[in-house]
Amino acid sequence: MDYSPPLDPKQLNALALAYMGDGVYEQYVRHHLLVTGTIRPNALQREAIRYVSAKAQASVLHKMFAEELFSEEEMAIIRRGRNAKSGSIPKNTDVATYRYSTAFEAVIGYLYLTENKERMEQIILKAISMIVEEQKGAGQ
Repeated sequence: MDYSPPLDPKQLNALALAYMGDGVYEQYVRHHLLVTGTIRPNALQREAIRYVSAKAQASVLHKMFAEELFSEEEMAIIRRGRNAKSGSIPKNTDVATYRYSTAFEAVIGYLYLTENKERMEQIILKAISMIVEEQKGAGQ
């Protein structure tokens, strides 16, 4: 699709980047769950939450920090996302966790909007594999 005027992702609010990243990441998670085929259709939404919850996204982001996975440009977007002031925090998470999950979604949204699909997929697939490994370790 061609939208006018063109978007400049560098000028977008971090919460707008996170909004985009949330949608993109959830689509990849849904695809992953369908491809694995091990989840009953009525359990798909419950299983997806293990990947898209604020806790899961914050955990993945911290693990990626430990691996020094991000470029300086990506780290700048992550900081913007982490420091963004949201109007409300979901009841089931704390402020710090929510801010780090917003940062994760912001970097995904930024990479999507800058059309850096290869890098975006690298991060998303790494996140999904980290969550799968964590679930195996927890015996689930």
